[in-house]
Amino acid sequence: MEESQLEFDKQTENAIAWARNHMDSNDYRLRCLAFVEDAYERSNGIEMWGGSDANESAELYEVHANMGFPPKGAFVFYSCSGLVEGELKNWGHVGLSLGNGDAIHAWDKVRIDNYLEIESLAPAQGWTQPKFIGWAPVERILAGAHKKHWE
Repeated sequence: MEESQLEFDKQTENAIAWARNHMDSNDYRLRCLAFVEDAYERSNGIEMWGGSDANESAELYEVHANMGFPPKGAFVFYSCSGLVEGELKNWGHVGLSLGNGDAIHAWDKVRIDNYLEIESLAPAQGWTQPKFIGWAPVERILAGAHKKHWE
């Protein structure tokens, strides 16, 4: 196995462990992208480069539907719209794939759901149902990441 793949595997395991340690937390309500990014960043001492919301990140990572089963560590993206701080738009939604068909994500609280069943979750008032649009692999989401010391 290549050294870079071993590093991605280690970073993925760290991110998943960090995310699991935040199960049932409501600190990330309406901040799903911050949750999945913090999982990688804070557990690995890195800073990533993504969009300012999940939908923008999906576009940046060139996510497309029907890409097959999301592998462990991938960001799994959904389209959904709602009102945040007076602005109505497609903010999207994102979870972190556990590699077994489940994703850990921040919804009403940090929780684990099957990545396709996330489409059936009750949205917050004024929000649309999430619609699966695809996933981005670890290699893509960590492209350009650099070391950072988090407090």
